[in-house]
Amino acid sequence: MAASEQHHTLDLPSFDKPVKIAIVVAPYYKDITDNLVAGATAVAESAGASVEVIEMPGALEVPTAIAICERQSNFDGYVALGCVIRGETTHYETVCNDSSRAIALLGLQGACIGNGILTVENREQAVARAEVAGQNKGGGAAAAALHLIALHRRFAAPRRNMGFRADELHLAQGEGTLA
Repeated sequence: MAASEQHHTLDLPSFDKPVKIAIVVAPYYKDITDNLVAGATAVAESAGASVEVIEMPGALEVPTAIAICERQSNFDGYVALGCVIRGETTHYETVCNDSSRAIALLGLQGACIGNGILTVENREQAVARAEVAGQNKGGGAAAAALHLIALHRRFAAPRRNMGFRADELHLAQGEGTLA
């Protein structure tokens, strides 16, 4: 059983500039996701990150919310949280596969995302994985996001101006000064 195995975890990265993380959660099973959020928040804050929690109706909406935040906000990274428990229909497979695929695609496009959406067979498995003092999958997802943010910052190229500003052109031609 996985709960009794020993796993190596990396030390959390350190940052010289502030880190802002969005925890995007689908609180369908609120007791479980509350534990996931608590674990993710504790890990993020222990690395000095600030956290904003954003709630979505379901796991399928989590990647869309992350995409909106990535385009329109100033978050450094994201933690995707939720819980999908197998039911009697194929909806389970759709939700698990599509949310995971969308999160992976966002990551491949450059978003720093830790995926903590639980996909389990039953409630007992979900509870065991969400417990902060147990498997703490929320905390693990936050750690993954922090490591991706650190990697992104490590290899980020300096930002350059696209095009030019008219006042810079005039200075280059020896006309006037910048105010």
